Amino acid sequence: MSHRPTADTGLPHSEALLRPAEANRELVLGGLHLGYLLKRATRRTIGFVVGPRGLAVSAPRWVSQPQIDGAVQLKADWILRKLAEQGQRLVQLDAARIDWRDGARLPYLGEDLRICTTDHHLTRTVLQEPQPQLGQPRTLHLRLPAQATPGQIRDTVQRWLQQQARALFEARIAHHAAAMGVQVTQLRLSSARTRWGSASSDGSVRLNWRLIHFPLTTLDYVVVHELAHLHEMNHGPAFWAIVRAVMPDYEARRRTLKDGVVPVFD
Repeated sequence: MSHRPTADTGLPHSEALLRPAEANRELVLGGLHLGYLLKRATRRTIGFVVGPRGLAVSAPRWVSQPQIDGAVQLKADWILRKLAEQGQRLVQLDAARIDWRDGARLPYLGEDLRICTTDHHLTRTVLQEPQPQLGQPRTLHLRLPAQATPGQIRDTVQRWLQQQARALFEARIAHHAAAMGVQVTQLRLSSARTRWGSASSDGSVRLNWRLIHFPLTTLDYVVVHELAHLHEMNHGPAFWAIVRAVMPDYEARRRTLKDGVVPVFD
């Protein structure tokens, strides 16, 4: 049995998704007034895309508007589900924006990290380990002047995280490379928005420093994934067999990459 969301179900959508600025058509879908962008194109079928800007529909030039609206109605369950997912994603991304000040928090190796900017006597940035008995998370004490700006706080935190990422990547690569019978000739840090890592046949590996926000088990999956490419430069059965031999639960670890939202440093 399927249940179609209606206007009072608390869907995590936003007005921007239901009525995108680019919308040139509107209809009632599942009790919601939905605007969408209709594009006419040289194609044979009607296509649907739900993205950060809402629903976009591409239709052949010869298809009538009632036929298009009917096709949208037939896809109502899928469209509303995808809009809800996009809305939730927007909420998560908004929550991931950091207010760069004393007391700000962000994930570090899957746990809470608090930023402290009030210890102005420090000669270097210092990580204080958590004190669970006092209910205190890890705290990163920054070496910054009293009048430090949000931009200075952000840049200092980012530099520290990148340093930690490189050191940890090197250690995990050394650990797994020996067991997997591969040699890494060069490690580079990446800041890519949509790619966690890559490997080249010459033995060089690139890893996204933002992996430092995830638990070590997730980070290890990406390391093993890229090292496996030094044996198989593809995603065929032989490649996944290598990954599985090293990490039988790799699929669960991989899902954490898809579900996780990393802090926004912009």
